[in-house]
Amino acid sequence: MLKSIRSIVFCFLLPLITPNSAYADEFIIPAPPQIGAEGYFLMDANTDKVLVQFNSDQRLPPASLTKIMTSYVAAKELAKGSISLDDEVSVSVKAWRMEGSRMFIREGTSVRLEEILRGIIVQSGNDASVALAEHISGSEESFVETMNMHARNLGLNNTNFENSTGLPHENHYTTASDLGRLVKALIREFPSHYKYYAEKSYEYAGIKQNNRNRLLWRDASVDGVKTGHTEAAGYCLVASAFRNGMRLISVVMGTESQISRAIESQKLLTFGFRYFETISLYEAGDMLKQVKIWGGKHSSLRLGLTNPLILTIPKGSRDKLVAEITLTEEIHAPIRKGDKFGTLMISGLSEEKVSVPITALNSVEEAGFFSKLIDSIQLFFLKLFDGDPLEY
Repeated sequence: MLKSIRSIVFCFLLPLITPNSAYADEFIIPAPPQIGAEGYFLMDANTDKVLVQFNSDQRLPPASLTKIMTSYVAAKELAKGSISLDDEVSVSVKAWRMEGSRMFIREGTSVRLEEILRGIIVQSGNDASVALAEHISGSEESFVETMNMHARNLGLNNTNFENSTGLPHENHYTTASDLGRLVKALIREFPSHYKYYAEKSYEYAGIKQNNRNRLLWRDASVDGVKTGHTEAAGYCLVASAFRNGMRLISVVMGTESQISRAIESQKLLTFGFRYFETISLYEAGDMLKQVKIWGGKHSSLRLGLTNPLILTIPKGSRDKLVAEITLTEEIHAPIRKGDKFGTLMISGLSEEKVSVPITALNSVEEAGFFSKLIDSIQLFFLKLFDGDPLEY
């Protein structure tokens, strides 16, 4: 229990940091590159830190970027066990007749579901997308309802789907930021499914088609994600790359050509990796402070973080970070693991600060009457002589 609204503050340099006087006092990040796109977005997938954005919440036609959600729904159903990679997917007349990019599946045949997924992800097949939708939900219309349900669950508030393919529709739209967050969820929740996005080509029925994501050939750190193009959408690309423990996700929408969408995406990724880094400050369960507790069967309490603390910061600026712990002045038993007893504040870089709760890493039961009485007497005299109620 918290017995006082007053607090005690501890300030210290972060662990494993060696100050380096060679660094300038301020870390100035240059202006991001000029990007020729209607909307774009760059984020750190580990911390959700947005590094660059422009018109990132503007609703735009996504074209085949839609298929990222189509495959996300499939990954969800695979995880639930409602479908299997070995399922035989029946190809309907509707699927077979789909226009645009195709996997070239034939009406009246059955295709293994894993092949359908590759036809969607690598070959961007509209026919494969409709076949998958009908296999999972019975019809593409019902499948679209599921797509929109997952969009709402993920907080993609500026996204609405009208089909599984990305073919033009006036009410079919998303944003660069929504796509970035969708890809983050895909990678985080389904890493084994995400591996398909790194495939450079796929052959079905004797027809080999290359992945249209040119960055898979140009940049070894890029392992996805998806291209899109219609006359209304222009040329679009969502890309993700992993270097030195840092994963970035870039989105460009409405560029002029296949070449430009790759060039503009590479600009964003290069900027992010060159000027930023992802650092892990504390792991979940790391003890930050051990304090005295009153009226408990044990005399001390370990305090730390429930979740790991990971930050995206300007590269080379870690030695400027300062951690400040603010704790309640008195802590009394009983205590449950996970109870909040203060705040960890990370500061030192411009005006940006990060605040996370300090929690109990162990539980402490309440002591008996006489032990609590003795503690009460000790605490009285400690306060009388201005002692520290958290030291023991």
